[in-house]
Amino acid sequence: MTHQSLQPALPPFVPSKREECGIFGIYGTPDASKLAYFGLYALQHRGQESAGIAVSDGSQVREYKHMGLVHDVFNEQKLKALKGHLAIGHVRYSTTGSSLLANAQPFVVFHGNEYYGIGHNGNLVNAVQLREELEREGAIFQSTMDTEVIMHLLSRNLKNGLDEALTKTLSRLEGAYSLVMCTRDKLIGIRDPRGFRPLCLGEMDGGGYVLASETCALDLIEARYIRDLEPGEVLVIDQNGLRSFHPLPKEPSSHCIFEFIYFARPDSNIFGQNVYLFRKRLGHLLARENRQLTADLVMPFPDSGNYAALGFAEASRIPLEMGVIRNHYVGRTFIQPSQAMRDFGVRVKLNPVKELLKHKRVILVEDSIIRGTTTRTRINTLRQAGAKEVHMLVSCPPHRFPCPYGIDFSTKGELIAATHSVEEIRKYIGLDSLSYLSIDGLLEGAGVAGVDHPYCMACFDGKYSVPFENAVRKDCFEKC
Repeated sequence: MTHQSLQPALPPFVPSKREECGIFGIYGTPDASKLAYFGLYALQHRGQESAGIAVSDGSQVREYKHMGLVHDVFNEQKLKALKGHLAIGHVRYSTTGSSLLANAQPFVVFHGNEYYGIGHNGNLVNAVQLREELEREGAIFQSTMDTEVIMHLLSRNLKNGLDEALTKTLSRLEGAYSLVMCTRDKLIGIRDPRGFRPLCLGEMDGGGYVLASETCALDLIEARYIRDLEPGEVLVIDQNGLRSFHPLPKEPSSHCIFEFIYFARPDSNIFGQNVYLFRKRLGHLLARENRQLTADLVMPFPDSGNYAALGFAEASRIPLEMGVIRNHYVGRTFIQPSQAMRDFGVRVKLNPVKELLKHKRVILVEDSIIRGTTTRTRINTLRQAGAKEVHMLVSCPPHRFPCPYGIDFSTKGELIAATHSVEEIRKYIGLDSLSYLSIDGLLEGAGVAGVDHPYCMACFDGKYSVPFENAVRKDCFEKC
């Protein structure tokens, strides 16, 4: 196993707030590390804080992980050192706090003469309780992530074999989790019983299997999509082929609908639907719900509202324009702007086309408003560019409830709509009008209706399918 340089001491266990990561696994190809690299490259939108790959050659599991983007962490030399036919990979979402190499994944251990590696997308709502229990029993933790909790639980049950260990481990987990795991000779994919997060199976030409958070990763390496893993399924891939079992009782599905609205790449298919077409349908429904609204042009702030804006413009027959231009070459900047450049953080990424916007009535389509601060700055930019009126349509309902299952708003205090009316939000942001898509409209866009549907919409309606402690804070849930 490759060891990194010594890291700073870990902070006290205060699980961090964002869990939306990308996971990838591949079995049965001599180029496992390189294909894992490209798979993670396709999933980069799901996590930009760290990247890692663990590879098995049948006798040893080697790993490399570091802070940064996939193309910064890996190069040809590092990938050549990761030789093997089996690999798992992980990209982690960026947050404040717990930004340590110790929390990067995959997480690999050596136990009982076997290697075990794991990559996790999701959030365990009982991570704190499980960790406290394990520490009382003598467990020593190397990180502050709930993924390590899973590995400690697994190790306590391996005496009865891997299948039984997985069954007992999963029976203790509560919340959202999609996992890729590996041993020396096995690749394993797992989804929680409610299927909060996506995970799919693909097959390479000439043999070999792939697991990925989204189908866009299969497309890049030219793998053929086979199916989504079922909620509650454990899929084992080894030299004997595919084998699956369902160790837990079946539960009603709770697919995160915000994956469609925001997280997933538009060229992916998740939960049986194409993301691009889903977002475009939401734009159509926004037009139907706002027939009275007129303007000179419709525009998104790239790239968040692009596809709903396309749908709205198509249905309303109001011209679509790109009123702001995105700088695609913006990375991290370590040179701080002067105080006079107050909107630098926005303008360095997005710059308005002043000649297009001047004296125009503008409809801005966005995918969501969470805290409202960034949106307020963006609207100010449009006003300064000369827009006469700025109306905003949001392609989902107001976020009024915290998410304990892995989205970056785990307290009501982080949600402007939890404590303010739509009219108050409109005034705060500085809009001429503001309208959200209705919950019924969102469900229609998803092709379902009524209360009996397979989606988690707790952030909109407060209906939580997995219970959690009432005192929800942004530091109460561990990061993948």
